[in-house]
Amino acid sequence: MKQRLRALKKTMRREGISAFAVTNRKNLHYLTGFTGSAGACLISRRSAVFITDFRYRSQAAKQVPPDFRRAEHPSPVQGIAKELKKTRAKALAFEETHLTHGVFRQLRKLTRGVRLKPVSGLVEALRLCKDPGEIRKLKSGARVNGQALTETTESIRPGRAESDIALDLETAMRRKGASGASFDTIVASGPRSALPHGIASSRKLKKGDLITIDFGAVMSGYHADTTRVFSLGEPSPKGEKIYNIVLEAQMTALEAVRPGIRCGDVDKAARDVIAAYGYGEAFGHGTGHGVGLDIHEAPRLGPGVKEELKPGMVVTVEPGIYLPRWGGVRIEDMVLVTERGKEILTRSIPKELVVL
Repeated sequence: MKQRLRALKKTMRREGISAFAVTNRKNLHYLTGFTGSAGACLISRRSAVFITDFRYRSQAAKQVPPDFRRAEHPSPVQGIAKELKKTRAKALAFEETHLTHGVFRQLRKLTRGVRLKPVSGLVEALRLCKDPGEIRKLKSGARVNGQALTETTESIRPGRAESDIALDLETAMRRKGASGASFDTIVASGPRSALPHGIASSRKLKKGDLITIDFGAVMSGYHADTTRVFSLGEPSPKGEKIYNIVLEAQMTALEAVRPGIRCGDVDKAARDVIAAYGYGEAFGHGTGHGVGLDIHEAPRLGPGVKEELKPGMVVTVEPGIYLPRWGGVRIEDMVLVTERGKEILTRSIPKELVVL
């Protein structure tokens, strides 16, 4: 935590920021370890104050490191305003993508005479490359994903609802130590698998269905993300063909992952394969995204993205093909960019088309 605070203050000096209010909960967690639902930080060049209210006094005392002075105020905004006066700062930077207009107006009223400066990405930039502790948590989530999916496949059979499978999977993740699911579990079967975000429904599984399962475990605040496809009974020739195209695209993109490559070039590696088979228009989303304290965070593996991959980044690689009224296929792994190349974190989960 000390290193993270030091790095943020260095960024502030470079950007000419004398005081910075952090209100995004994920950024608070990153900087302080605090997991409560009400809090803020006011960071100036000479001090760092963590602000919460009476309800979280004990939790803050346990979680927030001594690098932060702790202060109690009825609301984070009031706390920011009162603590700001002690710094005598003439300007205050705030997270523009997090603060609502209503809260901004309240902050402006309480800090008259201080210039409010909207900024974005200051903490998120520090979160791009994961440290060893963060990587351990992401690996733990990937491991739980594999264990939970293996257990859940035993309950997939005709007549069961998609929502039943999602519940089984989420229960298995919880039993194995997850605090919850990374997002609403996607179980999309048959024609519904053409929906990239087909959250589990009441549709009952049928023999011959392709079933897309996209899910993740949250471990110590960090999100895992995996997608696999199953066939309930022998797949149709078309289903097998589409699956193999997506698998080829995904493996090609995985081969491209390494330090220094542009994110857009990883996307292109997958997209070119799918386009060569004539399904380019059926792949309408990016090839992947960063994962960490948020399920979707930077960097983005999308068309034309010039940002380069760096050691410590953890990204997904997940191309897909989606054909309305027929179905779809997506295959997704979590990948750690290393100094020499990459490490696939979800390697333990088979990627051949499993017939149930």
